[in-house]
Amino acid sequence: MTNGDKKTFYITTPIYYPSGKLTIGNSYTTIAADTLARYKRAEGFDVFFLTGTDEHGLKIEEKAEANKMQPQEYVDMMAAKIKDLWKLLEISNDKFIRTTDDYHVKAVQNIVERLIKSGDVYLGEYSGWYSVDDEEYFTESQLAEVYRDKDGKVIGGKAPSGHEVSLVKEPSYFFRMSKYADRLLKYYEDNPTFIEPEIRKNEMINNFIKPGLEDLAISRTTFNWGVPIPSNPKHVVYVWIDALLNYITALGYETDDDSLFQRYWPANVQFVGKEIVRFHTIYWPIVLMALGIDLPKQVFGHGWLLMKDGKMSKSKGNVVYPEMLVERYGLDSLRYYLMRAMPFGNDGVFTPEDYVDKINYDLANDLGNLLNRTISMINKYEGGKVTTVDDVSDFDKSLVEASKQAVTEYREHMDKFEFPDALASVWAFIGRANKYIDETKPWILAKDPEGKAELASVLGHLVESLRLIALMISPVMTQSPKKIFAQLGLDIDKDTELAFGKTSVGTTVTDDPQPIFPRLDADEEVAYIKGKMAEEQAKHGAGKLSKSAQAKAKAQADEDGDYPKEIEYDDFAKVKMVVCEILDVKRVANADKLLQFKLDDGSGIDRQILSSIYEFYPDYEKLIGKKVIAVTNLKPRKIRGEWSNGMLLSSEKGDDVILATVDNSHKNGAILS
Repeated sequence: MTNGDKKTFYITTPIYYPSGKLTIGNSYTTIAADTLARYKRAEGFDVFFLTGTDEHGLKIEEKAEANKMQPQEYVDMMAAKIKDLWKLLEISNDKFIRTTDDYHVKAVQNIVERLIKSGDVYLGEYSGWYSVDDEEYFTESQLAEVYRDKDGKVIGGKAPSGHEVSLVKEPSYFFRMSKYADRLLKYYEDNPTFIEPEIRKNEMINNFIKPGLEDLAISRTTFNWGVPIPSNPKHVVYVWIDALLNYITALGYETDDDSLFQRYWPANVQFVGKEIVRFHTIYWPIVLMALGIDLPKQVFGHGWLLMKDGKMSKSKGNVVYPEMLVERYGLDSLRYYLMRAMPFGNDGVFTPEDYVDKINYDLANDLGNLLNRTISMINKYEGGKVTTVDDVSDFDKSLVEASKQAVTEYREHMDKFEFPDALASVWAFIGRANKYIDETKPWILAKDPEGKAELASVLGHLVESLRLIALMISPVMTQSPKKIFAQLGLDIDKDTELAFGKTSVGTTVTDDPQPIFPRLDADEEVAYIKGKMAEEQAKHGAGKLSKSAQAKAKAQADEDGDYPKEIEYDDFAKVKMVVCEILDVKRVANADKLLQFKLDDGSGIDRQILSSIYEFYPDYEKLIGKKVIAVTNLKPRKIRGEWSNGMLLSSEKGDDVILATVDNSHKNGAILS
C-alpha cells in the first residue's frame, strides 16, 4: 500500500509468551525485525513495526499461581520487564500489543462470534493430547515419545519439544481447517515466496497438509485465563487463535477506528521462529481466508540460536541473557553479533569465543582502527579540516567504485533479509578502505609539497567512506554510527545520502579521537561469559542428576569411551571425501587462525577451503604441492567474507593438529571409500 508519496511497510515479530525471562534467542527475532524496520525507514518507507506479549493460557495461569500472584498481576509484571528489555536494546517498535488489552479482547470475541455464525466454527468434543508448555494439541502419531501401561494402552507421552502431554477430554469449538486445505495449497503455489525459506514450506505441505489437515479445537473449558466466547462464556479461546489475531487487532481491526488496518495491512513480512511456522502459515492464513482478509505477503521462519549442547533452554541452564552482554560490552556489539553471526533462515551457534572475536577483529580492528587512523591523520596533516572529496588518483576512483558496489550489494541483501551478507559487503568495503590507506601512503604524501592535493583527497575519501559505512551499519548498530559521525564532524540527521561524494566539505574532525570499540583481552572475556553461563546453570539446577542417573551415565561413558554412538552405514556413505592437491595457501586478512587453500580436486575448477590451522602451520607455504583429503559435499559457508567450499580432514590429539595427507600415487579427484 502507499501513504501519500510513501510506500508503507508493515513488519511484525511473534508476540512473546511471558512465562520467563527472555534470552538472546528471543532478542534475535526482535533485533532482526528492528534492523529491517530501521533500514526501510532510511529507504523512505512509511513503516509500522509491531511486537508485544501473548498473555493468556493455562501455562500463564499456572505460572501466576506458582508465584502466588493473580494472572493479570503476573503478566503486568512480565510485560513491563519485556518492555524494559526492548528499551535497553533500542527496539524502535511503533506499537506494543498485549493480548489482555481491552480492545484486543473485544475484537477477538467479535471475530470468533462471526466465525461461529458463518459455520466455520462449530461446537463438538475434543479428546487428545495437550502440552501445557507448548500450548499445543497433538495426535498420538505426532508425539515424539509414547508412554503405555502394562496392557499397551497409551497413558501419556512427550511432544516433539520434549514437554510432557496429558489427555484432555472436554467440549470444544472446532475450526473447519479441512475446508480450506486445497485453497491454502493453491495459495502456496500462486505465491511461491509466501513462506521463506522454502524448506519451511515443504515441511508444512509434507508434514501437515498432505497427511490430511484436521479441524482445530479452538476453545478450552478446563481453565479460565483466556478470552471468553460471549455466546458460551464457559469456553475460552485457544491461546494460538487469540495470539495470531493480534497482527490485525493492533491495527484497529474490529474496532471503531481501523484506519491503521486500512493503511498498513497486509503485512509485508512476519518474522517468526521456525518452531511456530505451522501456526503462522497454516492456521493464520486459513483464519484470514475465513474472514475475507488478504493474507500477509510473507512469513519468514528463521532458525534457532543454538549453544554447543543444543537449543538454548532454561531447563538445561545453557542460556545467555542480553542484559549481561550489553552491560559488559555495549549494545552495538550484541546487535552486530546477532545479525552477523546468525545465517538468517538457518540455525546459528553462539560461543563466547566467537562473540569476543567478533568484537576484537570486526569491530575494534577493522572498523575502529579505520576511524582512528583517519581522524589522527586529518589532525596531523590537515589541521583537522576535511577540504575535498574530489577524485585525484586512480586509487581514489577505485575506492569510489568499491563504495558503489558495496552500497548495491548491501541493499540487495537487506531487501532479502540477508543481514549477515549485507554486513559482509560493508566489511569488505571496510577492508578496501584500510587497503586504500596502504596504497596511497598519506604519511609519504605529507612529506612532498607536490602531494598536498592528493593528500587532501585521500583523507576526504576516507571520511566519505566512513560516512557511508556508518549509514549502512545504522539499521543494525544504533549507537556507533552516531559516534562515527560526531568524531568526523558530520551531522547524522543531514549527511544521510547513501552515495559517494556527499560529505560536507569544510567540516572539522574531533581533536580527541576515542576508540569506539576498545580491544578486549580474549581469554579474560571468554572466561567471564562462561562464568556467567555457569552461574545460570547452577541457578536452574541444570546438569544435576540423581545418583542412579549419575551411575547410569558413568557406566555408559565407561563403555563408550570418548566415541559417539554408532551411525548407520547410509549416513557415512553420504560423506564425499576427495583427494586434492594444494595449489596455493595464504592467510586470511584480519583472521589470526584462518588459512585459505586453493585446491585441485580433479574437477578442472579450483576449490577454495578455509581452515583454522595457521597456529599449527606457521610455515604454511611448505604445504603447497601436498595432497590432502577434503570433504567436498558440505554446504558452502562464508567465513570472514570468503567462501569455504568443504572441509579439510585432520587428526587431533591433545594440543596437536595435523592435516591428513596421502602420497602422490593418489590422483587428484580420487574418492575415498
